[in-house]
Amino acid sequence: QVQLVESGGGLVQAGDSLRLSCAASGRTFSNYVVGWFRQAPGKERELVAGMTRFGASTYYAESVKGRFTISRDNAKITVYLQMNSLKPEDTAVYYCALRVRSTGRVYYYTGDYDYWGQGTQVTVSS
Repeated sequence: QVQLVESGGGLVQAGDSLRLSCAASGRTFSNYVVGWFRQAPGKERELVAGMTRFGASTYYAESVKGRFTISRDNAKITVYLQMNSLKPEDTAVYYCALRVRSTGRVYYYTGDYDYWGQGTQVTVSS
């Protein structure tokens, strides 16, 4: 079993930055895909950024390109989402997710991922 714990969310003003962290513990895998999803009230959960383990493949949603950066620290088994120039429309609960099968590319849908964190709230005021 794998446990994912997100942290770093909070209340910020438009234009501010936040860095989310996702720490993994439990069973380890030689290859995986990690994704950061978000879900705003009344909306479906959407992928905002994803990365294969060694970074050969990355993905960013159009709405966050140039503002968000996904990275990882393999030694700490932690994945980060650096969020700059935050906008009110970035307000959502952010989740990290892990896929441990067929890990050659980033996958886009919630059903493609095997493990989920509990989420962290990001609120951006105007």
